[in-house]
Amino acid sequence: MEFSRKFHAIEALISAIFLLGFLGSSVAERRAVSHATSTISFPALNCRKHNAVLTDFGGVGDGKTSNTQAFKAAIANLSQLAADGGAQLIVPPGKWLTGSFNLTSHFTLFVHKDAVILGAQDESEWPLLPILPSYGRGRDAPGGRFSSLIFGTNLTDAVITGNNGTIDGQGAYWWKKFKENKLTETRPYLIEIMYSNQVQISNLTLVNSPSWNVHPVYSSDVIIQHLTILAPVDSPNTDGIDPDSCTNTRIEDSFVVSGDDCIAVKSGWDQYGTKFNMPTKHLVIRRFTCISPDSATIALGSEMSGGIQDVRAEDIAAINTQSGVRIKTAVGRGAYVKDIYVRRMKMTTMKYVFWMTGSYGSHPDPGFDPSALPIIKGINYKDIVADNVTYSARLEGIEKDPFTDICISNVNIKLTTKPKELQWNCTDVQGVSNRVIPDPCNLLPEKEIDCPFPEDRLPIEDVKLKTCSVSLSSDNSYLLYS
Repeated sequence: MEFSRKFHAIEALISAIFLLGFLGSSVAERRAVSHATSTISFPALNCRKHNAVLTDFGGVGDGKTSNTQAFKAAIANLSQLAADGGAQLIVPPGKWLTGSFNLTSHFTLFVHKDAVILGAQDESEWPLLPILPSYGRGRDAPGGRFSSLIFGTNLTDAVITGNNGTIDGQGAYWWKKFKENKLTETRPYLIEIMYSNQVQISNLTLVNSPSWNVHPVYSSDVIIQHLTILAPVDSPNTDGIDPDSCTNTRIEDSFVVSGDDCIAVKSGWDQYGTKFNMPTKHLVIRRFTCISPDSATIALGSEMSGGIQDVRAEDIAAINTQSGVRIKTAVGRGAYVKDIYVRRMKMTTMKYVFWMTGSYGSHPDPGFDPSALPIIKGINYKDIVADNVTYSARLEGIEKDPFTDICISNVNIKLTTKPKELQWNCTDVQGVSNRVIPDPCNLLPEKEIDCPFPEDRLPIEDVKLKTCSVSLSSDNSYLLYS
């Protein structure tokens, strides 16, 4: 009771100060200066004028107490500072159990290196959301979907970062329900940002997500960098990073171990994606490493019915992974995957180096259009080295709808001690090759060509991050004025 009274008194005081118009002073600035032991510097889209710590709003970092209301109270209060330089919420050292909470604009969530945000096991802590309009149903079940652990919609200038703090979804609870077919709604993701622009997700360790880890959707100007994403390789649908109907996105300097695709580029499912009509385009992926024995390093699709165009991937490493860049589509998807550029990939212990699939036939419902044929064209791979490979390529287009303008150059594939006899399995594809070992199939005849890679830069590549900083007290419990 005493703690509760103190918490409400603090909350009332903060609210009163906001209402009186003292927006020039942050929570941190209203404290007495103590003995600082550390100043943390970090890169961000924008630095914030105001700062607070989760414990200011009743947060308890014991790994047992729910902090859902503390996160919600903190963000609700700090959102009032958006027009006055924005605000920053520090998650200090400790284990912070919480259900889903929503971010606000002109806001930074900073997770300290010794902090762990833990996803609650109580389903009542995860609100339900409507289905995504470009999907027409939930991915796990026809009904709605649980809100992500960290969620935001219609945001501008939102940063989720840290100095390698951890977000743990405690996904085993959800994986068990999925495998036992007990879900009536789609599992939550760790981070989902919708209908937003100027988004940064960086310098974090994400572990054991219930399903996908990072899902920017219907958003633009997104930077994702310096993430370590870990999940058991047999965990279901634990995709690493899934840009979905997004424009101008940069993914770089990250490492993923996953039970599904390390990166999955998407844009909607069958007739729902066609109607929503929002492609993923202008995406750069670089300096990225993947381990996923049963899935792809980078998947394009299978939900690509809004279109995927202008993807540039370079300096990619894959280790013990099923395939490199895999295109997944089917009759009924419609739209296109085109202008795809990949260079400087290094792969070790792979089932496939190249894989394109025109028969990835899962559908949201029987209402898809069987005459909606996807266009797959302008697929370019160059400067690739692979070792211990079972199959060089499996390229399967669609009958009467071949995949065209495929270019593969300067590729050296070394096979496993027991490789498959048919190294290049090609049907309904058209293209060219040059300096490729082992020799490609006859549908990719030799031509003196160096496959293209764009020389221009995407606008997101030239976005520079600022250097921001925050100081903590000697016990890391609150911020210091500086």
